[in-house]
Amino acid sequence: MSTDAGQFNVLLRALCWIHAERMLAKLVGFNATQRNELRLIRTAVWKLYRDLKVYQTKPTPRVKSELTRRFDKICETQNSFATLNSALKRMHKNKAELLFALERPDLPLHNNLSEGDIREYVKRRKISGGTRSENGRMGWDTFASIKKACRKLKVSFCKYLNNRIRKNGAISPLPHLIEQRALSA
Repeated sequence: MSTDAGQFNVLLRALCWIHAERMLAKLVGFNATQRNELRLIRTAVWKLYRDLKVYQTKPTPRVKSELTRRFDKICETQNSFATLNSALKRMHKNKAELLFALERPDLPLHNNLSEGDIREYVKRRKISGGTRSENGRMGWDTFASIKKACRKLKVSFCKYLNNRIRKNGAISPLPHLIEQRALSA
């Protein structure tokens, strides 16, 4: 699950609908007709998004076919707004990646969770200017990852670190906690 950035085009890729729609959200119609066309397209895209979420809970071949047809209809709509037409053409070019959930309903339609995971790290890097060495970066990455995992597992990061340093075994290693969480899900 990623944005449309080329560096993420590896193996099988699903694109984030939030990022895809952002292309439309950035457009500005210069007259009432263009603003109305943009509003209608964005409304149709978000309706399709909501219906994809419903499909994920109960996928059927008929609904899959209908959603694919609606996606094509939205993207192939010709408007008086050339920039909108260009954005829709780009969306249509990414059809397989945007509609990947039709093949894999278990996948999310957006990457907001993974982006949220790195947001704190990115903010800290911007404020501090990053690290001075590769070892510093690796240490920072490691601690950020452990902290995020602890937060998701509802384990105190400080208590976890103290437990690892003292080696008293009061808190299981993160891989075991993750495995237990997965088994109980």
